[in-house]
Amino acid sequence: MVTELLSVAALVGSGVVAGVLFAVALSVLPALIAMPADRYVYTHQLVGRRWDPTMPIIVLTSTVIDIVLALLTSAATALLFATAAVLLLGVSVVSHFCNVPINRVVKSLDPAEVPPDWRDPRPLWRRWHLLRTTLALLGVTANALAVVLA
Repeated sequence: MVTELLSVAALVGSGVVAGVLFAVALSVLPALIAMPADRYVYTHQLVGRRWDPTMPIIVLTSTVIDIVLALLTSAATALLFATAAVLLLGVSVVSHFCNVPINRVVKSLDPAEVPPDWRDPRPLWRRWHLLRTTLALLGVTANALAVVLA
């Protein structure tokens, strides 16, 4: 019974992570890229207000649940849950060390006074975001396979 409840929690958590990151990649990111620098900075500051600490908590909680499931389940599903944990940990690492530092720089800017020599972080931010989105989609897929096979 415990493993079934944890399996649902892992699937829901990793699904939320993958869904949010996919939605940002599909809709929010193209809109941000299309904006002039001042509007981008302003919008990025508004959009980013609620992500922390919600998304890190969901990602890391789902990772821990996957680790617990890898220890509690049979070999075939344990490997899938362990794979999902590694993939979600990758989401966290990319977010923390790649996207968050860029976010901090953008948050520190005054939208009305974007410097003329400003280096637009959007292409780099997009690359890191697409990497973590791919990791999240693979993670939810590994969790789904584990739940189906369990």
